[in-house]
Amino acid sequence: MKIAVLGAGRIGNVHASNVAAHSKVELVAIADPFIENAIKLTEIYGGKAVKDPMELIEDDSIDGIVIATPTDTHVDLMLSAARKGKAVLCEKPVDLNLERAKIACEELKNLDATVMIAFNRRFDPSASEIHQAIANGEIGELHQIMISSRDPGFASMDYLRHSGGIFRDMTIHDFDMARWLLGEEPIEVYASASRMLEPALEALNDYDTVMVQMTTRSGKQCHINCSRQAVYGHDQRIEAYGSAGMLMNDNLRPSTVRRYNQNATDSRSPLVHFFLERYADAYRKEMDAFVNMIGQPKAVPITPFDGYMALKLAECAQRSVESGKPVKVEV
Repeated sequence: MKIAVLGAGRIGNVHASNVAAHSKVELVAIADPFIENAIKLTEIYGGKAVKDPMELIEDDSIDGIVIATPTDTHVDLMLSAARKGKAVLCEKPVDLNLERAKIACEELKNLDATVMIAFNRRFDPSASEIHQAIANGEIGELHQIMISSRDPGFASMDYLRHSGGIFRDMTIHDFDMARWLLGEEPIEVYASASRMLEPALEALNDYDTVMVQMTTRSGKQCHINCSRQAVYGHDQRIEAYGSAGMLMNDNLRPSTVRRYNQNATDSRSPLVHFFLERYADAYRKEMDAFVNMIGQPKAVPITPFDGYMALKLAECAQRSVESGKPVKVEV
């Protein structure tokens, strides 16, 4: 099977690497309007470099398309590829506009398209283990999910201007994780937000430090705390609490060695600093899932509707911050 990657930036690089290394597919091309970037990646991973992504979407010999382009291009590229009958793996979010995302999801459903949204954290081994343990009833009836999500370094202001805000850009991963682990939709969202790191975010109506609380119809609760900067590394943890016990995962470190001396006890290395290191396994497993559904009558593990719902929760959180009140979630 032949796969093309659209976008030669940081995430495009990750996907191109994983496609090139996969035993079941061939990386045939990489597209980027900045052709020099595409050329650099093809020199490493193979395939041809093209400037116009539509050239690859129109190519009938290509079976799958990986979309790693800027968010405002996702819908058009996704729909174009789906109309051509190609399998699609598209980076989150579907779009920054909720109504546009909804319309796209409806068309993709009518097309019966094979489109997967790239919420890679679902494929993180420890997150997958927690999800399976909840499904197996290991902690009885699930009552609460607690998610900590803190990036190691503050993003550039240029990036943040185009990100859509912390809820749509960063916390959206945690909204998807919450839905997946809870096993039912949140019906109410309450959020608070602060600018603890960068006052200039006020001009963007954005924040760097947020907390979200969500409740489902059955009463299950989820708490998310999120920060743009954790000086000690990439801090992402999950706690699942139920009637018969609790599940927790831990962060990754470069080493498991612990040191004891006259200055400190139980001293350890800082956490893994970069998300591409933290989620290297997750990205590989995500690509496996995509490859395995190409041309096969398999259920899509993360659907466009999942992408739409994560975006909807992000919108509700933003509205809650602005109003200071809980917001009902309407599906």
